[in-house]
Amino acid sequence: MSDNVLEKEISVSDVILEVKRIRNDFPILSERFSSETGTVKSLVYFDNAATTQKPRAVLDALQNYYQHQNANVHRAIHKLGERATFAYENSRKKVAQFINSRSTREIVFTRGTTEAINLVAHSWGRKFIKPGDEILLSEMEHHSNLIPWQLLAKDRGALLRFIPFSKSNGTLQMANLNHFITEKTRLISVTHMSNVFGTINPVRGLIQKAHERGIPVLLDAAQAVPHLPTDVQELDCDFLAFSGHKMCGPTGIGVLYAKEKFLEDMDPYQGGGEMISSVWLDKATWNELPHKFEAGTPNIAGAIGLGAAVDYLSDIGMEKITLYEQKLTTYALSRMQEITEMKIFGLAPFRGGVISFYMGKIHPHDMAQYLDSEGIAVRAGHHCAQPVMRKLGILATTRASFYFYNTYEEIDFFIEIVKKAREFFGYGTQ
Repeated sequence: MSDNVLEKEISVSDVILEVKRIRNDFPILSERFSSETGTVKSLVYFDNAATTQKPRAVLDALQNYYQHQNANVHRAIHKLGERATFAYENSRKKVAQFINSRSTREIVFTRGTTEAINLVAHSWGRKFIKPGDEILLSEMEHHSNLIPWQLLAKDRGALLRFIPFSKSNGTLQMANLNHFITEKTRLISVTHMSNVFGTINPVRGLIQKAHERGIPVLLDAAQAVPHLPTDVQELDCDFLAFSGHKMCGPTGIGVLYAKEKFLEDMDPYQGGGEMISSVWLDKATWNELPHKFEAGTPNIAGAIGLGAAVDYLSDIGMEKITLYEQKLTTYALSRMQEITEMKIFGLAPFRGGVISFYMGKIHPHDMAQYLDSEGIAVRAGHHCAQPVMRKLGILATTRASFYFYNTYEEIDFFIEIVKKAREFFGYGTQ
């Protein structure tokens, strides 16, 4: 598969018809809000890059666990404990299949993408990064894929280097990649899909080039796994991190995928119950993978809910989701071009459903608040990417981000309200 996961020819007629049914699976999408004028508005949820809504299948799985399976896992021999353990580990199997991991031993449950990256920085980085070594990132990273490496570099005396992005279209400048990958590079950690620009980065080529030099690669896939078919064996990445709440699952649950050979060489991230094999007063040995990295009572309900979310997405089909979102985003971009005062950041040829924009004298927070008054939920701010904003010469953007339950009609309403905001804040009519 090429880096453009959107090249496959898939008919979207069935997907478009399914959206009406799909929306009925999400109770919150039926919420109504009263605007400042007293008009009752339907919720238009365009903040999916931050977190996604949950279908009944996930909500039911959470309720079922607490009503019928609630017990600690891996510890009890009573039937309730066995039932909880089976459900928890079955979710791990579902996740492994969803991203095509070789084994469940390569799937570590975490609190989210942030903890997964921190786990690698702590357990792998502090063991293998030496003074003078280099870690290669990109300039478009979320803080979660920047701060852990800053801390590691400071602790180990290493150097961070960055692949720059183009201000004109929000793509990584990969032409001079050999300039950034040096004999001192020990790890490359980049975002698969930008949470600011929506850019889908050409990670397959980057991974191949890194592996030719024996350099492992971590992918921040928080924005990619929920929206793109993901095959870790085909990607051949060494580490991959993502979050459940961005893919219809609960908050507080995430995944670190890592090749087994790396996990075997890594020391535990935290100490406590479950991650041990044997303990003496002065020493301990570690549990088998992946439990070696899951100290204490885990987020059992969250993992089970994530398994339900994986089932739900798989039943729809990730390739269908990808193509539908691509067409939805293309439509949104075409409609947004009607607004001459609007500047869109990120015009990559291969992109996901994230659109960051700026409306001149309308502060992004004011735009978001105006949209909220009409029932449209978007994000405004620096999106945990302050270096990106600094390079763009701005403090914040307004960001609309889509998922497979959004519709063309919602985009039309969004454009209508943005135009009203333009008039409200003094731009007048075109």
